[in-house]
Amino acid sequence: MNDQDSRTPTYTTQGAAYERDARYLTTRITADGSSPYAVEPGRYRLVAARACPWANRALIVRRLLGLEDALGVGLPGPTHDARSWTFDLDPDGLDPVLGIHFLRDAYLARDPEYPLGITVPAVVEVATGQVVTNDFDQITRDLSSQWRAHHRDGAPDLFPAEQAQEMEQVMRRVYTEVNNGVYRCGFAGSQEAYDEAYDRLWTALDWLEERLSTRRFLMGPRITEADVRLFTTLVRFDAVYHGHFKCNRNRLTEMPALWGYARDLFQTPGFGDTVDFEQIKRHYYGVHTDVNPTGIVPKGPSLEGWLTAHGRESLGAGSPFGDGTPPGPVRDGEAVSPGHSPLP
Repeated sequence: MNDQDSRTPTYTTQGAAYERDARYLTTRITADGSSPYAVEPGRYRLVAARACPWANRALIVRRLLGLEDALGVGLPGPTHDARSWTFDLDPDGLDPVLGIHFLRDAYLARDPEYPLGITVPAVVEVATGQVVTNDFDQITRDLSSQWRAHHRDGAPDLFPAEQAQEMEQVMRRVYTEVNNGVYRCGFAGSQEAYDEAYDRLWTALDWLEERLSTRRFLMGPRITEADVRLFTTLVRFDAVYHGHFKCNRNRLTEMPALWGYARDLFQTPGFGDTVDFEQIKRHYYGVHTDVNPTGIVPKGPSLEGWLTAHGRESLGAGSPFGDGTPPGPVRDGEAVSPGHSPLP
């Protein structure tokens, strides 16, 4: 490794607003033969760090749809340097299937001159060791549509056709203003950029508070992909974004509808059982050294409130899964570490 490879990554640019690099490997894995990468059980491995909200989406969707047998998972640790995520939680620091320590090895196996970000989630072809895609938006869409033949019995419909148009509008606003909005606050390089990002974020959160005051989930009485996408930001809000990213008008716990909604989802199988609060805090406070130069990881906040009654059932009759059923128990080897979650 040269010094350039091992340097500490930076996330802010002095005097500038934060802009996410949205260039990804957009190769798709399809069921109809339209791509050289066909849906095949066991052919691919989903690499998804629990610390990352974009990867957390994929972990939730994989579990809700029951794809554990068809699509294995690799879980990098919560910290990384400029080289990439590493499998430091596994024996000898190697992913047991891919046999690599650095996720970047899968990217370089596909393109030795790969010039873009080495991000999670990523789907890797096991036989070649090459990353296929890291397009986080499309990955979960395809898990719902292209992997349908391998869904569990009772899997929910996360993309109901009759709500598609409104759902796309809601998800777009959630992404630009909330999912990415917290990063625009945290990585702002000027006061002006921060102030604008802060105002946009809270305008959107107030809109969501109002929307969720009259409906159990974003699209009505049943969970959809829109809820998955909002949840992974909300579950990190008080632990990270409120302080570390200066999104501090108020805590999530001070917004009755959003706090009740977040607890409702957290207590739903497939959501909270994918969340590792300790890894989340270690990642943000430990990796973003230009934002938190001391690297100190806060001990709080308390997690006890996540399991308190939410009362959201009155806003939506029946099961959150519609005509479907909850996923079964978490698979062996995929449970969150004891003590990293309020769940038993």
